Amino acid sequence: MQTYGRLPIALARGEGCWVWDVNGRRYLDGLGGIAVNTLGHAHPRLVPALQEQVATLMHSSNYYHVPLQEQLAAKLCELSGLDVAFFCNSGLEANEAALKIARKFGNDRGNHNPEVLVFEGAFHGRSIATLSATANPKIHAGFGPLVPGFVRVPLNNLAAVEAALDAHPNITAVFLETIQGEGGINEARIEFLQGLRRICDQRDLLLMLDEVQCGIGRTGKWFAHQWAGIRPDVMPLAKGLGSGVPIGAVVCGPRAAKIMQPGNHGTTFGGNPLAMRAGVETLKIMEEDGLLAHAALVGSELKAALKAGLDGVPGVVEVRGQGLMLGVALDRPCGALLQRAADAGLMISVTAERVVRLVPALILSREEAAQIAAILVPLIKTFLSEPQA
Repeated sequence: MQTYGRLPIALARGEGCWVWDVNGRRYLDGLGGIAVNTLGHAHPRLVPALQEQVATLMHSSNYYHVPLQEQLAAKLCELSGLDVAFFCNSGLEANEAALKIARKFGNDRGNHNPEVLVFEGAFHGRSIATLSATANPKIHAGFGPLVPGFVRVPLNNLAAVEAALDAHPNITAVFLETIQGEGGINEARIEFLQGLRRICDQRDLLLMLDEVQCGIGRTGKWFAHQWAGIRPDVMPLAKGLGSGVPIGAVVCGPRAAKIMQPGNHGTTFGGNPLAMRAGVETLKIMEEDGLLAHAALVGSELKAALKAGLDGVPGVVEVRGQGLMLGVALDRPCGALLQRAADAGLMISVTAERVVRLVPALILSREEAAQIAAILVPLIKTFLSEPQA
């Protein structure tokens, strides 16, 4: 199906933060499979572990215990301070499960028309329910009617949150990305997150933080909300958790831990031994190699280099983000930069039409970060200097 607007590039192999196309041309990977390849490509400790698992057991069924599931769940609960985990295959599935938890939380309490508070700029997936929670009207187009039960307010506006909760007494959960990815690398402010935690506690609501893109060490902490010193009730994860192997998870604290019971939810492929081994090994390597501190350091240097190189350039709105989740916001659509960057040997993405997004592997070296800035800054300057169509 013609579902993707692809560049005329076919990749053949990767190593570290570099990839090669079928013609042998090399690219510095600033996209990381869209925040997926946490350990880069062909990591020398991850590859043999996955090879061993493929030769041992790839899939069984959730009819039986999967010891690697229990191991990965225990580790995620240790890192997050939460209680239980459910495993699926993607961020969309993790967010779908979170929405089911929110609805059942309401129904179990006698609220048979539960609603969820969501935010402008949000992106939670492309199923009909997660699409409905997403804010982008272009993504909605052609797929109505959308699922009802969502109330939308601006990000970083506690007064708007309080007003919406007062006006919609059926709201059972507050659902947001700690840092919006597809929405343009928009950060939920620390005081806003802390305020949401306080409001949810006061009103007995679930605080559900989508860490699908910004979690797993990308900002310099295991989960981006940890910068605010809070814990969510429900936390969807995916992308970087398996370093390229498809995986999703929903981790829940005490308020949400027992909402789902046998028969309420399930998955055929979710939690399979191969994906669980990928998650276990990814977290182990991240700890052993100190990748959280490394992401914070290299990300701060890359952000500083971009800011310095683009300071005062007309058309540059802001360089934003944290760790190795960065965005360069421009005042105009900049999709043309995808091909120009590739021509210069750099892979990037453009999100929200006007934001250059960088989400490279967390193993990115300081030298490679400097190289990204050295390629990207002049490309942006040249692009912005051209007459607008």
